[in-house]
Amino acid sequence: MAKAERYFREIWDGKRRGPCDRLLLLLLALLSFPYSLALRLRAAAYAAGLLRSHRLPRPVISVGNLTVGGTGKTPAAAMLAQYFIARGKRVTLLSRGYGGTLRGEGIVSDGTTLFLTPGEAGDEPCLLAATVPGLAVVVGADRYRAGLLAMERLAPDVFILDDGFQHLRLMRDLNILLLDSSRPFGNGRTLPAGLLREPRSAAERADLIIYTRCSGEGEPAHFPGKPACRAFHHLVGLTSLAGGAVRPFADLKGLRGLAFAGIADPAPFFHDLAEEGLSLAATLPFPDHCRYGEGEVAAILAAAAACGADYLITTEKDGVKLGPYRERLGNGYAVPLEMWVADPGHLVALLDKLL
Repeated sequence: MAKAERYFREIWDGKRRGPCDRLLLLLLALLSFPYSLALRLRAAAYAAGLLRSHRLPRPVISVGNLTVGGTGKTPAAAMLAQYFIARGKRVTLLSRGYGGTLRGEGIVSDGTTLFLTPGEAGDEPCLLAATVPGLAVVVGADRYRAGLLAMERLAPDVFILDDGFQHLRLMRDLNILLLDSSRPFGNGRTLPAGLLREPRSAAERADLIIYTRCSGEGEPAHFPGKPACRAFHHLVGLTSLAGGAVRPFADLKGLRGLAFAGIADPAPFFHDLAEEGLSLAATLPFPDHCRYGEGEVAAILAAAAACGADYLITTEKDGVKLGPYRERLGNGYAVPLEMWVADPGHLVALLDKLL
C-alpha cells in the first residue's frame, strides 16, 4: 500500500513521465471532472439549503484543508485547543476518528481520562487527547451527533471541528483553512488526478487561511483580501516510546537511526530530522494512518538490522499506536511537532470575537 501511495504521488508531482505514467494520469484526469462537478454541486446544495446543515449550541471552529493530508491539522487543532483552555474554557474536539474501529459516536477523553485506544478511535484523536491537558475529545462520522453527545456529557464552552472543511453538515462559526505554503494546491487537479479534495474555488468558504510550513518572510497571496496568517512547524525534541520528558536531539549525536512514519507525506519529516542534525542510516515510509501490527513491526526491525541502526525514531502520531510493541522495538523515540503562527493578528482577533 505504501508503494502504491508513493507511486501516485510521484505521478501527481510530475516525477514519473513515462508513456504508461502519462496515460494513467490522463485517465485519472478524465475521472476528476465528474468528481469535481459532484463536489461543486454538493457545496451549492448546502449553500442553498437543499442539504441541511445543523448548528450546535456552542461556537464551532473548523480546522481543515483542501488537499489530502500533510498540512498540519493536528498541531493546528492542538494550538487552538491550548489557546481556549488557557483562557479557562472547556474545549471539546470533534473528530471523525479515521482509522478507528468504533462505529457511531464515542468519548475518547473527558479531558482527564483516556477511554478509547488508537485502534478504536484513530491515531489523531488519541494523540490530541493524550498531549493536550484538559482537552475533551469525541469521535463520530456524524460530527453533529458527536457534538450533541458532548453537550450531554461534557458541557463544553467551544468546539473544535477537526478536519472539518468538507464536513458541511455541521455549521461552524469560524472556518479555518490550512494550505501548505510550498504547494497549496498540489498539481492543481482534484482526486483522483491530484491531491485536491475539492476545487480550488472552495477556499472562498474560509474565514481565515493559515499558510503552513512557511520558510521565510512574505505572505502567500493566492486569495487577495482573504485574512491570512503564516505558520511554521517545529520538531520539539525526543520522547521515549515508553513516555517521559522531552530530550534534545543532541542526545543522539554520533548514533545512526532508522526513521519511519505512517503519515500522508513522510518526506518532510525525514528531511526535518536531518536538519536537526540526526544521522539517518535509512528511512521507512508506511501508508497514512498505518495500523501497526506484527508485519509492520517485523519490517521495522528487519530494516533496522539491515542498516545497522542504533535507534528507531518516528512521529508522535505513529508513536501513540506503538504501545503494544515498545519492548520489542527497543531503543525507540517519538518526535512531538508544534505549530506557531508568525503573524497571529487576524487569528487572535477572530478567536477573541468568539470568546
